[in-house]
Amino acid sequence: MENYKYIYGPVPSRRLGLSLGVSPIPSRTCNYSCIYCQLGRTKHLTNERKNFFSVDDIIAELEDYIKSNAKYDIITIVGEGEPTLFSQLGLLISKIKSISNVPVAVITNGALLSDENVRRELLGTDFVLPSIDASSVEMFKEINRPHGKIKFEAVLNGLIDFSKVFKGKIFIETMLIKGVNDQVAQLKALKNILNKIDYDRLYINTTVRPPAEKQVEEPSLEALTNAVDILKGISIEQLISTGFFSKEKDDYKAIKSIIQRHPMNQFEIKSFLEERDCKSIEEVLEKLSKDPEIEINNYKTYNNYRIK
Repeated sequence: MENYKYIYGPVPSRRLGLSLGVSPIPSRTCNYSCIYCQLGRTKHLTNERKNFFSVDDIIAELEDYIKSNAKYDIITIVGEGEPTLFSQLGLLISKIKSISNVPVAVITNGALLSDENVRRELLGTDFVLPSIDASSVEMFKEINRPHGKIKFEAVLNGLIDFSKVFKGKIFIETMLIKGVNDQVAQLKALKNILNKIDYDRLYINTTVRPPAEKQVEEPSLEALTNAVDILKGISIEQLISTGFFSKEKDDYKAIKSIIQRHPMNQFEIKSFLEERDCKSIEEVLEKLSKDPEIEINNYKTYNNYRIK
């Protein structure tokens, strides 16, 4: 089976269904280095848009995948960092839409929505999922650790402007962190910001996977309940996730192809292997534990696997 460079999954999305991923950027290339990032700390902190890869090469892989008639609900441009850093994003979206009938989504931190060109390029998508975690400049710097050229007010104004003209769906995501942005006053301040934006849903996330920084903790149930009430959002923990999928026939290679971009915990791996009727689950887990390319974090009493 083809080992794709830019296409991965499908993987389950609790917001969008079974999502076929498209990654137009190198690993851990971002203009934020969020303290909660499940991929770990950003390796390449940049705010410069570049043509990292060939659009034709990405589309060639996608066309090859589509020929397999595999099941998926949506094509999501996200990858292993911030996809709006890809300078040919508009062209990529246009070409994806020309060869596929399913919706196209972009998951973004929203920082570059301050750029009129980025806003225009994203108009071609069906869903945009930007993040807002902070209600102040200080909190923004503490949580998202942005590139020095990024200004909090410009990020917010860019999202507000985009929301007024975008014809698709905007699903905002907020990561709630214990002791950082989960207090009632902070939530009310965030709600005041959200009131200026035209959006369809707000998803409230918690750190269900190992974060980049160890001090990051989940909020209490009370704080999460307050957030749902004050922000009028949906706790993503309440949504149901379906199974992982890979076209890779080899079980071990299949898992590595998934965790390259979407970390998995030990239960997800076991469930995935059981669905594939794997007869040597413990052997696969043992092999994963010895692989020097894989980082294993024990989190919430179970192991989580991701590529180093």
